[in-house]
Amino acid sequence: MLVRNPAQPDWGTGQVQSRIGEKVTVNFEHQGKLVLDGRRVALELVFSEQS
Repeated sequence: MLVRNPAQPDWGTGQVQSRIGEKVTVNFEHQGKLVLDGRRVALELVFSEQS
């Protein structure tokens, strides 16, 4: 699943690696792999690679 963090658009598109409870691991193209708290970060789904 591809996502973006609207609060951090410079991170680029991220691929969700895993989700355990509210912890979501995402590998962003310009920020690398991050573990985010799904209760605090509202990720947006990306339906295509086009911006």
